[in-house]
Amino acid sequence: MTAETSFETRVTLCMKGNTRAMKAVSLTLALLLASALSAASSSVPAGPLIVDAHSHIVVMEYEAWFGPKAVTFQTSAAMPLLQSPDMQRGGGYDSAQPAVIQQHVAQMEYMGIDAAIGDLTNNVSCIFNSEWFIKKYVPYCTPSFRSYNQTIRDNTGNLFPAWTKLGTRLKLIPQLGGIDDNVLFKDVDGKTALEKEIEYFGSLLQEYPDRQVIYKGKPLMLIFLGAAQDPSRSDNPLWFQIRKFLKNHPEIARRYTFKMIAGYLDSQPYLWLNQSTPDGPVEINPAYGFWSWVDRLNPTCTLAPYCPYYPSYNEVHDGTGSRVENFIASIATAGQNGWGCPNPDAPPYCPDAALRFGDNGGYDTFDSFMTYARQLDPIFLIIHQFNEFVPPDEGFDANTSDDIEPASLWGFGALEAVKQQIRLYRHNTGAESPTQLP
Repeated sequence: MTAETSFETRVTLCMKGNTRAMKAVSLTLALLLASALSAASSSVPAGPLIVDAHSHIVVMEYEAWFGPKAVTFQTSAAMPLLQSPDMQRGGGYDSAQPAVIQQHVAQMEYMGIDAAIGDLTNNVSCIFNSEWFIKKYVPYCTPSFRSYNQTIRDNTGNLFPAWTKLGTRLKLIPQLGGIDDNVLFKDVDGKTALEKEIEYFGSLLQEYPDRQVIYKGKPLMLIFLGAAQDPSRSDNPLWFQIRKFLKNHPEIARRYTFKMIAGYLDSQPYLWLNQSTPDGPVEINPAYGFWSWVDRLNPTCTLAPYCPYYPSYNEVHDGTGSRVENFIASIATAGQNGWGCPNPDAPPYCPDAALRFGDNGGYDTFDSFMTYARQLDPIFLIIHQFNEFVPPDEGFDANTSDDIEPASLWGFGALEAVKQQIRLYRHNTGAESPTQLP
């Protein structure tokens, strides 16, 4: 059996239970994806991806959170087309299954992605710290909850050897958890959970250097801070504590480049460089320098006091000038009160939500984000997101999900929409990506 036939067969098996039309589309795309993966892997340059002030890097947020025998898909409005045998009762797939990993890699290469964010941001102390620490500081970390979160850790760590074995040129950027205050509490060994997570991913990056993204001369890691951020240093907010921790641990800071990433900067004008009502993307004050995880985009909404919504960006400066450092684009974004108003689980939609589909069925929200991406020309363009699926972040229908992975409610439409917009973005910037397909 050839590699291409094997790939097609796996997709056929994964598609059982879907419509004939969807199967036909899947088989056609499977051949394209298999060919793309084969072509890309045959000419992979060894070594890390070096990013500098002239780079144009497209990064996909990715979650290896599922399986084995997980129940998270059971409440999902959209069901991924991929299925794993150990997940059939609940539906969905095991993120550690080799066939699933291979298809995800092929899909990301097909879209033209350069790197993926390996997301391990939740319950970091529960994952990495001792039983003593858990009893003292994390009482909700039951044995079953701890095991579940450690499976997410293992699935995320498994991407490094699995992707290397596939020969992909895709890179991995670890995303660490900076949400809970206890990530900076010392365990019995004298180390914090944040420190242990850095060591965990640092060892993987050292063992698999071809997965590294080098930025400012060191492997890049992101630290996720959650949503609203206290801008006052005098309050000693967690983001400021983390910065002091890194400053006081030069043995860590000199090995990695850390960037802090936070949600919904569109609605936090106290973090902006200019606090006036925006009429386009807003620059984050360089004193904070937060990268955005999710930003809203809805220039026509009138809901006080936050509308209109425009996404944010950062600028970096060197000796020759300035450049936008990062920008994030989404398929859809929830309003201040979620997706549905007054019922969060049903239409009508909240007036400040930005939905997946426009009136003519196109990907209007994502197209609008990418229009700004072409104008801003960032070093790092982050796309949110490939495969979250689960509530409460994802809603009750196709319009209230920002996932891209092929699924029951939108088929392969998002995959194609993102691919086309990335091609347009590459053409506009005049940059060729190391993962761009012919």
